[in-house]
Order: sequence, then C-alpha cells, then structure tokens
Amino acid sequence: MRHHNGSVEVVTGPMFSGKTEELIRRLRRARIARQKIQVFQPSIDTRFGQGKVTSHAGTAFEATPIDSATAIPELLEEGTTVVGIDEAQFFDAEIIEVVQQLADRGLRVIVAGLDTDFRAEPFGPIPALMAQAERVDKLHAICMVCGDAASRTQRLIDGRPAHYDDPIVVVGANELYEARCRRHHNVPRD
Repeated sequence: MRHHNGSVEVVTGPMFSGKTEELIRRLRRARIARQKIQVFQPSIDTRFGQGKVTSHAGTAFEATPIDSATAIPELLEEGTTVVGIDEAQFFDAEIIEVVQQLADRGLRVIVAGLDTDFRAEPFGPIPALMAQAERVDKLHAICMVCGDAASRTQRLIDGRPAHYDDPIVVVGANELYEARCRRHHNVPRD
C-alpha cells in the first residue's frame, strides 16, 4: 500500500516521555496495514545495543544504525512507504533536507527526538523538522521532583544539575538524566 501524499510526523518531548514508544506504536500499525517500513537510528546511540530502537519501557523495533542522515536515501529499499527515524536530534542539519525529500517522494516519515537539550534550548534539527511537519506531537513525562507534567530534560552529574557550559551531547539514561517540570528544571550558569 502506497501513500498518495508524503508526510512528516514529529514525535517530541523530554526524555522519558514515551517518544520512542509512540514511534514504535505507529510503526507497528503501519506493519499491520502491510506497509513496507524501514527504521534508522544514529549509530552514536548505543544505550540499548545496535540494530533496534528500544524504548525505556523495553519495546523494540528493528532498525539500521547510520552515521549520517545522507545514508538514508542510499539504504532505502524498493517499495518502502514508511520511514522511521529515532533520536533524530543526534543528526546534523542534513536530516532536514533528507526528510523533506523523502516526504516529497510520497513517503510517510515519522521522526522521534528531543526538541530541547538539557539547557531547555532548541536541540539540533528537531525544531526545523517540527516547523515543516504535517503533524507534531509533543509528549510530556512526569517530573521526578514533584510529579507534575515534565517538559524538560534535567542532566545530572554526580547527582547535581549540569552547568550550562557542560557538553550538549552525552548519551545516557536514568543515571544521567531526569524529566523535570519548568519549576524544578535547574541549569546553573556559574
């Protein structure tokens, strides 16, 4: 089954909000509809191993690890109608053009990734993808301090908030990051 019109869907939010879980849910529904699916992930993300996207809840879907978004068109197989891309914030700006080209060719492209970094500032290509997408879903997690809705990712170093000048990309999970609400998100600048 082929789509007549291509589209871009972005699933975003902080860590632990269910972005990958939602990506996998949409991919499974496409598989039920007998659509041909290919999924890609940045090779930098090795938290759950290579060759599959895996949510923090443990659900997984097979994927191809790539170093650059420009590899996606080269690896695209005949008949593919749905392309999933997880952890898209780790790709450079090339992914924006690649995603648009795929959608222009009539493919459904589902992108998952963090919209903001630990500083609560726009993260990589995700904001531009959100602006160009037909559908954007911003998910929320639960603040690990107060239990309210969390829209931010807090990086912790030795149990304390990371400083503003610390590196943007540090791949990790529970031991380094927490979901936080605006009130409890803290990024010291001194």
